[in-house]
Amino acid sequence: MTPQQIDLVKATVPVLRENGVALTGYFYNRMLGNNPELKETFNMGHQRSGAQAQALAGAVLAYAENIEDPSVLLPVVELIAHKHVSLNIQAPDYNIVGENLLHSISEVLSIPMEDPLIGAWAAAYGQLADLFISTEKAIYEQHQQTKGSWLGWRNFKIAKKVVESDEITSFYLAPADGGELPKYEAGQYISVRVFVEELGLKQPRQYTLSTSPQADYLRISVKREDEKGDLAGGWVSNTLHGLAEGSEIEVSAPTGNFYLIDPTKRNVFISGGVGLTPMIAMLNQLVTLDMPQPVSFIHACRSSHVHAMKKHIHELQAKYPRLSTFTAYEAPHQGDVLGEDYDVAGRLDLATMDAALLPVKADYYLCGPMPFMAEQQKALVARGIPAENIHSEAFGTGGVHH
Repeated sequence: MTPQQIDLVKATVPVLRENGVALTGYFYNRMLGNNPELKETFNMGHQRSGAQAQALAGAVLAYAENIEDPSVLLPVVELIAHKHVSLNIQAPDYNIVGENLLHSISEVLSIPMEDPLIGAWAAAYGQLADLFISTEKAIYEQHQQTKGSWLGWRNFKIAKKVVESDEITSFYLAPADGGELPKYEAGQYISVRVFVEELGLKQPRQYTLSTSPQADYLRISVKREDEKGDLAGGWVSNTLHGLAEGSEIEVSAPTGNFYLIDPTKRNVFISGGVGLTPMIAMLNQLVTLDMPQPVSFIHACRSSHVHAMKKHIHELQAKYPRLSTFTAYEAPHQGDVLGEDYDVAGRLDLATMDAALLPVKADYYLCGPMPFMAEQQKALVARGIPAENIHSEAFGTGGVHH
């Protein structure tokens, strides 16, 4: 990019702050109108809620603000690159996005396509696309070299369904071809694609693998997203919950950059709601190694009715004295027993927690809704936990469902 082009891109920052969501909303409508086949790649639920347009607007703004040194965005690029790989996004797809993005900028801001501003954004987009394509190429190559892994979609059958709580069901997925499965990292996720009747389309979603690598199945534990007021129900989670054992679905290979880094260190797992799925996978991984160090498993949810994997945690606790647990129920049910089912009523408050559960020298893993994670991160830093030892997995657009 020339210095003039960099200045032109930076000059659009105020416009993006003002009109970013209008621009990206227009872009998605334009691109999906021109390329309806992409509706089976994009999350149409996020299109419906406007979350996708908002996320892209934020990303484009961050890119424009950091155009002189895009390397600061590398952690985000890596996070999104894993998601792109799990959706089988290929280099030519970037041309479709680029063309529609440039035309959208031109049409929304009423600037002719030959204007130098469009040229500047074309150069900026090209630079970003190259960064994504090279990052994704490395991940695809890694998958190709991993025994039991695969590229694109592979058919799996639902071998078994296990109800874990009022809202969460575990799905045991076995490859329809009877072939091998890869040794993935505990905490990684897969994309699952199912046909959604209401849309007449296939839809993909990402779900964390909720146990450590097994020889003959992958397991996901999915929360059924019911309709709540204005919030529509989850198309994919409801479709999955409605599928019978023996049904086939499409699955992409395990990927993602949120996983257990060092099993030989002390580890603290802090989760909210269905955010416990990667934590169970990491904990199960530590069990296979006979739990080399003390572990704290801290969980917050509404009550025992929605507390998944509770029995599993209790069984592990009885077997491994090194495992300490702490559970907060926001609204305990009548039959929930304090000291047995849960340790505190109300929201999780790490500020008042026993220091033995939150050692300074440990790796911390956070997963749950965004506000929950922000709150816990702040509380941990206030307790003197170094920020570089706190690892979190984002829900929602750009991140992963659990």
